[in-house]
Order: sequence, then C-alpha cells, then structure tokens
Amino acid sequence: MRAQDVVITGLGTALAGVAGPDALLRGPGPAAGADDPVSRLRGPGLRYKDRATKLALSAAREALADAGLLAALDAAGGAGAPDGAAGAGAPVDSRRFGVVVSTNWGNVDTVCETTATIRRAGYTATSPMLLPNTASNVTASWLAITHGLRGANVTLCNGPTSGLDAVHWARTLIAAGRLDRALVVGVEPVNEPVRHVVGGSAEEEGPGLFDGAVALVAESSDAAAERGARALARIGRYARRSDPDAAVASVREGGAAPALWCVPEGTAPGADGAESPPTHDLGLRFGRSSGALGVLQCVAGTAELARAGHASVLASAGSADDDASAALLLLAASAGGRP
Repeated sequence: MRAQDVVITGLGTALAGVAGPDALLRGPGPAAGADDPVSRLRGPGLRYKDRATKLALSAAREALADAGLLAALDAAGGAGAPDGAAGAGAPVDSRRFGVVVSTNWGNVDTVCETTATIRRAGYTATSPMLLPNTASNVTASWLAITHGLRGANVTLCNGPTSGLDAVHWARTLIAAGRLDRALVVGVEPVNEPVRHVVGGSAEEEGPGLFDGAVALVAESSDAAAERGARALARIGRYARRSDPDAAVASVREGGAAPALWCVPEGTAPGADGAESPPTHDLGLRFGRSSGALGVLQCVAGTAELARAGHASVLASAGSADDDASAALLLLAASAGGRP
C-alpha cells in the first residue's frame, strides 16, 4: 500500500469574539462580552454535557461544514447513521471516519464536582447523568455519537505538546490506512476548577486562560479527491524531542524557511541554524491554551496558507522545562485552496 498524503479540508473555531479561522492571526482577538460560542448549539441532550464538550461540538460542526461533510453526515442521520451511509454528495463511510481530541483540563469540573459529592454524601448521591462525564474521553465520544463517526476514537491529555500530537496521530491513522478521514479538536474550558488547578484567576490582566475550541478535518488525499474536496494544506513532518530546538531542526531539515512560525507559549524561538521566519505566540493573543495549543496553531497556520499562498508554516509546542517538545510542518496544498 502506498503512503497517503494527508490533507486538511476543513477548519472551525469556537472562540468568543473571533469570527473564524481567518481571524486567528488577523483582526481583533477575543472580545469581552461577545456571544458565547456554545449558544450556537441547538437541540436536545445539551443539559448534561460539560462546557468542553459543548465548545468542541460547536467548533467541530463548523469544521465539518467547511469541509463539505456536514450535510452528508446529517443526511445519514448522525448518531443513527448506518455504516457506509450516503448523504449529500459522495458516500461517507462512518467506519473509516475517526475522532482525535486534545484536552488537558476538559472535564476537570465534572471530576471535581463528582469527587466532592462522593466525599460529602457517598457514591449513591452521584448523578447517573453526570457520572459518565468523568471519563477523560467524554468529549471525543460525544463528537463521535453526534456525527455518527465510527472509526478510531482517541483522546490525548499530553501536556503542552498534546495538540500537535493529536494532529500527528490523526495523520498517522490515515497514512497507515486505518482511516480515510479524522476530525481533530483541541479544546480547553475555563471554570473555577480549572483556575484552581492551573493557577489563573478571573481578575488577572492579559489574555489569561484559553476558553474555547478549534477543529480541523484531515483526510487522505485520495478520499478528498474522490469527493471533489479542496485541500487547504498538507500535513508534513512531525518530530517529538526532549529539546525544543532539536524538534524544530528535525522538521525543518533540508527545507526552505517557513513563511511563519507559531512558537511555544511564552518562549522566544531558539537558534536552530536556519533563517528565522516571523513568529506568532498565540498564547499571548488567546490565553494559555494547554492541550488546545497545537490544534490552534494548525488551524491558524492552515488558514494563513490558504489565504496567502505560502509554501509552509511551522508550529511548535513545549519548552525545555517540559517533559517533551514537538514540532510540525504544514505545507501548501498541491492544488486548490479557498475559493
């Protein structure tokens, strides 16, 4: 089996005051008092879902629509979709459509609430509706259930590299032939338990903590071409190293300087022996992003590739003080772009 190129065909955001992926590097940042993105959600079943899951559902729906897949999935019935059901356009095989989610703090509020209830009144006082939400994979599970995605279902809670790791594992699953396409979501909520664990406060100056979700749809180049989808970018080299400069140098080896570099939060880019492109610290713009960072970088970078026609964009996460660092290169799509 030949190795498959993996392309990005759809992008989505759920960030208050941010109009969409094209605004991540341009235009105003998050706006105080802007509409909460979870207000876009409609329908039954929302009451017992945590904030991270609601944010992820909002961003995922936007990414699936941007990729031209939402109508097919909705027509197939979402959670009730039969295997291989055909919707609007080409068939979408739900058995080969997976989900990869990155979040470090996603359901910490539910976990804290449940443990407090058990400590106070015993396990019989816990809610049967909320208890399943204490599982770390709850957000990925609800994304799969909502859209009828029956392929591999993965959640990464992997520290600062988690988002780039998620994009890498989606690419790996597709390139290995396990999936045709994957929905990748990076999400972090802000609530009192998260602030307690992370150390942020509602009154702190600056961007504070990231509260939102971003999503992308990754597909094999063959699957995208079969349904006539436009590719926004290709997922290129990925490296995970103990040293951030080594990770960056590994993905840049032998290549031209990228048009821009999304750097780790709060760190100046190190010297890797190559020309340094313009840098963007998205944590300064949107708040400390934790597990959402790598996906946020890839969504912003892909939007910029499609808008400006650059050859490549570099994303990196994790510092020398963390247990690991990761870097990933996004490349221009071989053809197509935003119409």
